[in-house]
Amino acid sequence: MSAAEETSRLEEHFDRTIAREQRIEPRDWMPDGYRRTLVRQISQHAHSEIIGMQPEGEWITRAPSLRRKAILLAKVQDEAGHGLYLYSAAETLGADRDELTAMLIDGRQKYSSIFNYPTLSFADVGVIGWLVDGAAICNQVPLCRSSYGPYARAMIRICKEESFHQRQGYELLMTMMRGTPEQRTMVQDAVDRWWWPSLMMFGPPDHDSPNSARSMAWKVKRHSNDELRQRFVDMTVPQAEALGVRLPDPDLRWNDERGHHDFGELDWAEFKRVISGDGPCNAQRIAVRRAAHDDGAWVREAAVAHAAKQADRARGAVA
Repeated sequence: MSAAEETSRLEEHFDRTIAREQRIEPRDWMPDGYRRTLVRQISQHAHSEIIGMQPEGEWITRAPSLRRKAILLAKVQDEAGHGLYLYSAAETLGADRDELTAMLIDGRQKYSSIFNYPTLSFADVGVIGWLVDGAAICNQVPLCRSSYGPYARAMIRICKEESFHQRQGYELLMTMMRGTPEQRTMVQDAVDRWWWPSLMMFGPPDHDSPNSARSMAWKVKRHSNDELRQRFVDMTVPQAEALGVRLPDPDLRWNDERGHHDFGELDWAEFKRVISGDGPCNAQRIAVRRAAHDDGAWVREAAVAHAAKQADRARGAVA
């Protein structure tokens, strides 16, 4: 059998595996494009979890009570764990974690645009939990059925924890909305600032998303950007009504014919500007990530040295 015939046979087996809704595992043959797509998506997801620690992490020392401080600290720790799960999934594809980090710091890989906006009040912590984590849940729950096994399995635990984060954020906002007029104003102000960036989390519109069609054909992702965005809007409107806040969109209304909410056009120029590095906090987020990476070099070196010492001892015991 020639090399071309062998490749064709492997491609047919891969396509049948995807069509049967079975998982591709690390040792399975896969097209180079499939591998590249996964590395791009998983690494961007991992970067987003790690960078996403920063906006809320800034409020750990300023949380209004010990209870709120403990809740926020636990949540930020969860996000670090999510990043580690995802970097591990990327490594099963042959990606190097250090190289992925270097690409992030050098601006060669992206992370979610939402984390380039500032957290101006403690109400932002609740709105991030409600809207940002709510959008993440809409986007990520279908990834539990991703065609790539390590990614899908990592997403199961991540989604369980994100669901808890979303409920925790909503509970914080409910508490504030039962508080003083100033607290209610803080919540509304935070909703006004985070609503549109939350809708942008799903990525560009379908007609301007170069990777979605291929990812959906390979069942890496299950729904288009616009489908997920619509699902999030429909889910969030009744939650906002129960909370007692106004979503900042004059075009937002129920459409009986479509069976969905209509909503206004997003500022895609802003989205592209933020994604390309010109958002309110882009430089700050990368500077903090770079400093953390540099400051932690001695820990990584010590871990490698310890592992080498343990391996030497194991070899000596066998000898």
